[in-house]
Amino acid sequence: MYKFDFELDDFQKQAVECINNGKSVVVCAPTGAGKTCIAESAIQKALEENTRLFYTTPLKALSNQKYYDFSNKYGIGNVGLLTGDTSINRDAPIVVMTTEVFRNMLYNTNFGSVKDNLKDVKYVVLDEVHYMNDEQRGTVWEESLIYAPSSIQIIALSATVANSQQLTDWINTVHSGTEHIYTDFRPVPLRHYYYDSSKPFDILPLLTPEGKLNRKIRPEKKMNYYSRQAKKRNTVKDVISVLHKKEMLPAIYFTFSRKKCDENMEKCSDLHLVSQEEAKKIRDEIREFLKEHPYLENNKNLDYLYNGVASHHAGLLPAWKLLVERLFQQGLIKVVFATETLAAGINMPARTTVISAISKRTDSGHRMLTANEFLQMSGRAGRRGMDKVGYVVVVGTQFQTPDEVADLVKSSSNPLESRFSPGYSMVLNLLQNLELEQAKELILKSFGYYSSNDRLKPIIMQQLNCEQTLAKLKAEKCPFNLTNDDFIEFNRLKDKYIVYRKLTKTLLKQAKQRGQKDSPEVIEYTQKTREIRDAMQKYNCEICRGYKKHMKNLEIISRYEKKYKETCKNIEKQKDIYWNKFLAHKEILEKMGYINNGYPTQSGVLCSMIRAENELFFAEIILSGILNELEPYELASVICALVTEDLRGDVYPDSPISKNSRKALNKIKDIRKKIAVLQRDYDINTEMYINSYYSPLIEQWVMNTPWEDISKQADSSEGDVVRVFKRTVDVLRQLTILPNINENLKENAKTAICAILKEPVDVD
Repeated sequence: MYKFDFELDDFQKQAVECINNGKSVVVCAPTGAGKTCIAESAIQKALEENTRLFYTTPLKALSNQKYYDFSNKYGIGNVGLLTGDTSINRDAPIVVMTTEVFRNMLYNTNFGSVKDNLKDVKYVVLDEVHYMNDEQRGTVWEESLIYAPSSIQIIALSATVANSQQLTDWINTVHSGTEHIYTDFRPVPLRHYYYDSSKPFDILPLLTPEGKLNRKIRPEKKMNYYSRQAKKRNTVKDVISVLHKKEMLPAIYFTFSRKKCDENMEKCSDLHLVSQEEAKKIRDEIREFLKEHPYLENNKNLDYLYNGVASHHAGLLPAWKLLVERLFQQGLIKVVFATETLAAGINMPARTTVISAISKRTDSGHRMLTANEFLQMSGRAGRRGMDKVGYVVVVGTQFQTPDEVADLVKSSSNPLESRFSPGYSMVLNLLQNLELEQAKELILKSFGYYSSNDRLKPIIMQQLNCEQTLAKLKAEKCPFNLTNDDFIEFNRLKDKYIVYRKLTKTLLKQAKQRGQKDSPEVIEYTQKTREIRDAMQKYNCEICRGYKKHMKNLEIISRYEKKYKETCKNIEKQKDIYWNKFLAHKEILEKMGYINNGYPTQSGVLCSMIRAENELFFAEIILSGILNELEPYELASVICALVTEDLRGDVYPDSPISKNSRKALNKIKDIRKKIAVLQRDYDINTEMYINSYYSPLIEQWVMNTPWEDISKQADSSEGDVVRVFKRTVDVLRQLTILPNINENLKENAKTAICAILKEPVDVD
């Protein structure tokens, strides 16, 4: 067993022993419990054995952080980095990469053959496996685990989830030899507190020693947002003042709005949280950092750093976030106001985490935090080796009750749910190497299919409910021993009798008006009406007190039988949902000429290598030749429009885009329309963005307009602009390595990349 400068916990020892015995492991432990040292044990083992280890993370920022950590620990020559836009020392013994890059390596794509990609690789660490729950990224983990050769030892590290044993059982079916290591032990235990505004200079323990809600806590009073009292309150400042007084800083203050992060920072600007010595260190650190990044000298948030407060969110420049992280890691920043993305593995441990509310706004309205979201944020509290206890403070709001907060704190973690979803690239990559039946076998290996019984439980319960209701209704006995068929026949006769009686009356009236008493029609219909009446009386329904109830039951039976058929149909559809999606994508690709006789064509091979929201859409754009004659700034402009998601609200750039860019985008809209029709017919909803909001900005940036002028024009934050520019680079880089790309297009893509990747865009 490899030596550490601290005693390993039992779960760590157990995991290391499994790895030493050649087993794969799924390690499920709370945030901050020390899962990384298990991976480090495998790293030391790989270095000693002259084998290789891949360390994968869900986020590029997290990959960058691990690369720098491991480079410092194991030597820069022993560590490599592979992300969408970075390749450093890719043949190193230890290579850090995003999970998506690892998945791509398992395909025979532009990363090379699987055999070459995995040469000498014995261990693969899949960090933050709970990201399988992520709507956009979840599929990547399942594919990685399905495709990874069985000779590789998988070290899967996850925060606590309710079904980690089920996950392990599934991995054993696709990879075998996997052990489940679980602990809910935290080396630094957490204490939960509640900020009640009726006691603005204190925080109260949330729970009693018996685990019940502290009844001293009062719910927040409902008040109008615009009221004078609401505007006077400075809850954030009060909370931080209390934490400072109780020596509970440094803290991460989580809120769910970038704007709120910045506002909260401003509200605490006059607090004195740092000592004179710390203030000097902050000035020295900032001075050195600004030498590397001089464009930050006029940043409006600099003054707040000197007071020991900062904000951290996706709307800020990457270099600025890096500065905040460095200062916080040294204990110089006392409070960071952050969005929940900070909880995703970045190394910024704090003594306290403050959670501003237990509900958040989403695209579909407000919802409560899940147990996993709350655990992920609260888990940042408590620094191992520094704090005996970590503190979690929930701020009271009028939109939540203390009871709801207590329930969330006491609730166990949520289960992992599969986000597996076949796409165009997956179909093409599988069909390059497998027959259709083999591809089906692989699709049916997904965690989504494996856990489909859980997913189908609500529908199966609905089916069972229908069966039980129908059985109960059909079991009710008629006092005259009539069957439902008899009852239906009686009602048919009754309806017929009403019609004939009405007709008979009409004919009799008409006969009287003509002076005829017994016309043949009257006699015929009178006789027929009596016959129907006599037939009805055989059933005794008219004299039955339960007739109305029986009638209602028949209506309910009809309704439930229809519902039962629909439920059965839905269960069959849901059972095969992944394979049906695969076939739907395959049929579209066949119609578009990307698959012929079950094998990808040359166009299909190109499409299989593309990494985008909708690979088919990008392949069609490339193959159309629309991009071939665009100048570098025009090419950047068009690609930028294709990677920009739809923005909330109606926002338009102040400057127009160039004429050629506009013409190209108009042609691309026709391509989108053609694919959209096909996708609609096959019930596929893969996004195809065309949003030129940032296009004028990237055109100017490529043409060397200063960053200050670019940022002034943007109605969104600088961080958003940088992120979109980097996404543009990711796609442009693909144009330089995809096969059979027009040479002019390839060269212009390279030129555009060089023009985009300059400060502050090129900072990770």
